[in-house]
Amino acid sequence: MTALPSQPQRLLTVADYLALPEDVEVRHELQEGILVVSARPVPDHQLCLRRLSRRVEDQLPAGLEVLPEVDVDLQLVLAGRPATVRAPDLVVVPRVALERVRRERGLLRAAEVVLAVEIISPGSRRLDTVLKRSEYADAGIPYYWIVDLGEPGDRITLTAHHLAGEFGYADAGSVVGMFTTTEPFPVRIDLDALV
Repeated sequence: MTALPSQPQRLLTVADYLALPEDVEVRHELQEGILVVSARPVPDHQLCLRRLSRRVEDQLPAGLEVLPEVDVDLQLVLAGRPATVRAPDLVVVPRVALERVRRERGLLRAAEVVLAVEIISPGSRRLDTVLKRSEYADAGIPYYWIVDLGEPGDRITLTAHHLAGEFGYADAGSVVGMFTTTEPFPVRIDLDALV
């Protein structure tokens, strides 16, 4: 039996979060200063993530990079306040954002994220489709895709959200089979080939 990590006794800032030791057994995120711990994803989730990352990377315009499971400061509060840091399954960011992170030794910022992607895992449906959808919209991330592996035997769906002003995200519904878009960059993905 593995012991659960102890929770900090106060709300955390981005600086506090950066000072935490790395933990390869669980995933950490920060939600309004509270450290949230979740289990590592299941194999089909990881397979989908790897294949999706490769397909997106192969079609990216120059100057953009795709990164899996990287921390992003949503910058929903002023520095020094209890913060929200999420680790989307996949993000697309400009290469200059990576150069800034290397120089400053900090986190990617929501304002630098062109696209965030979450792959629904057992236990993450509400988190990915409601809470993170709201947080990413509030943070100004212009495009958010939700990939749903469903139950065994179901077809994979992708719902592409885009910012629609004061109303947060809008979408055109879920897609199965071939997903094609021109925004935020031209890409074509065979969803059935992701798992």
